[in-house]
Amino acid sequence: MEATIGEMGEKPQPRDMSHHFSDVTKARAPSKTKEFYKYFTIPGIGQLAGGLPNAHLFPFDTLEAQTAKPDRWNPSPNHPSADDLLSSQMAAASISGPTTASHVVVPHDAPASDPRMKIDLASALQYGQADGYPPLLSFIRQFAREALHPNVPYRGGPEVIFTVGSTDGMSKSLEVFTNIWVEGKNDIRDRPGMLTEIFMYSNVLSQAEPRGVQVVAVEMDDEGMAPYGPGSLEDVLANWDDSKGKRPHLMYTVTMGHNPTSGVLSLERRKEIYSICSKYDVIIVEDDPYWYLQYPSAAVEEAKARNLPIPEPKPANTLAKKSGYDFLDSLVPSFLAVDVDGRVVRLDTFSKTVAPGCRMGWITAAPGVCERLLRVSESGTQQPSGFAQVVIAETIMGPQTDAAAAFAARSTKDRVSFDGWKMDGWVRWLAGLRGQYERRMNRMCKILDENAYQLKQSTPVRDSDSDWGVITKTQLYDFKWPRGGMFLWLHMRFETHPLWKAAGSTGNIINGTALSTALMIFLTRKPYLVLVSPGLMFSATPRIRNERGWAYFRICFAAETEENIDACSLRFAEGVQKFWRIKNVKELESILNDLANESQTEAIEGLGNLGTWMGC
Repeated sequence: MEATIGEMGEKPQPRDMSHHFSDVTKARAPSKTKEFYKYFTIPGIGQLAGGLPNAHLFPFDTLEAQTAKPDRWNPSPNHPSADDLLSSQMAAASISGPTTASHVVVPHDAPASDPRMKIDLASALQYGQADGYPPLLSFIRQFAREALHPNVPYRGGPEVIFTVGSTDGMSKSLEVFTNIWVEGKNDIRDRPGMLTEIFMYSNVLSQAEPRGVQVVAVEMDDEGMAPYGPGSLEDVLANWDDSKGKRPHLMYTVTMGHNPTSGVLSLERRKEIYSICSKYDVIIVEDDPYWYLQYPSAAVEEAKARNLPIPEPKPANTLAKKSGYDFLDSLVPSFLAVDVDGRVVRLDTFSKTVAPGCRMGWITAAPGVCERLLRVSESGTQQPSGFAQVVIAETIMGPQTDAAAAFAARSTKDRVSFDGWKMDGWVRWLAGLRGQYERRMNRMCKILDENAYQLKQSTPVRDSDSDWGVITKTQLYDFKWPRGGMFLWLHMRFETHPLWKAAGSTGNIINGTALSTALMIFLTRKPYLVLVSPGLMFSATPRIRNERGWAYFRICFAAETEENIDACSLRFAEGVQKFWRIKNVKELESILNDLANESQTEAIEGLGNLGTWMGC
């Protein structure tokens, strides 16, 4: 649904953000080769120009796969109530039935003349435009503009280009918006800066820091980045010291199911942060691989588990224009919904909705920004793998006529009817995935809540008190039930450990870093056999790492099978309980010494993965 003329007249044009472009970005010109491709689609044109291999010589006649139907997984409630039915709904069986597979066939050649509907190997495996495979790009563009972001407030709306996943999208964003700065070679006043939360997805550090980008940490709370107060976004920008580099003009943030803290930034908070970014002219790179994993049951179930008052339900999306899909309209909207300036660059990915190995994602941004990002793709990655794009396109959009006819010739035993998911099916698939992960989250949180304290009974010293016993209660950790994402952010109460600040054998002090590292290693041993990610990995700066990073663990409830979530959660809790019973410094130091002695490449049989160090 494109904007009407009346609507367009009411909306401002997105602002020109070219003053933020890097020197290389400003110098990029459109690829002459890619510009030439527009002539390739002329009907009946004799192809004597391009260096394209002949499609009939591709060694693939068809591409076939058994794929899920969109209703394979049961969704969770969009608007949970406080009654007891919610717990039973959250515990419901996740799979909708055994016959939830379909057969997808991608033909070698499809007769469609419209490139947006032509799904075949001849086109998908050939050289193409850098913005993406036309059929799938057309579908995702429609999904982004009409269903996911129907409230973008600038004229004409955003554009969409494909990436090779969100990591690639962030790499290209850094390329477009930052110059390389080298210490000792370039003036400190020219050093670019990037704002981010105090805890962040650490892979971005490995992308930004080699370019000389200064990472500037902003305070956060359970919801996400703090707009006001000490160490907040406003505080950092208003009081910037130019002797440390340029005031940051770029922000990186994960706003829905924040990685690693699991918070979800409300629409009200987004408006506050956006206003500050507009005031100080900051580009917002919104990395949202978990946008569809928002858990409305978390606040209710958390209150039930802890005997707290049930919170009143609040609508997450109060914007006027809706998508028509209750699931999508129940979610907190993107920064794009308040992006009057055209300063938001949103990164999406198929890694969490389909599979990481697809290496596919997309960027949604103002047309002028997308055009510069496209120039980067043309001379680099070009577009994602044609195999991945065509299989996803066929799965979502449905078969072509000749593919359906060829498939109909198969025996009934080999056939499963398939019409394509279409937009309704795609949204239903996303809702089902949310249900899967929300149930796992609730189960893990309940188990960890039940084991958050260690109880000890003391024996009376005097005979006269023999009828009495003293019970001490030690808190081992605390946490908020995740409001989104794939992770639980556990605050370890190491200050309650018997060896906290104890003297080590070499005169050192047993500090938080030592206890955090020792516990992580201890949990990988039998009988506990669970792997978690230490908060040290997600600290935005060395200062945050030293002051606070050691006090947290990120625990993933997504990687393990649903059947194994309970067992892994219990083993983790039991391991923490046992670790708090270590009172001998030498025993603790022995665990730490094993870190240096053990081969880190040696696989540990039966190790439960609650860390997901790789990929996310």
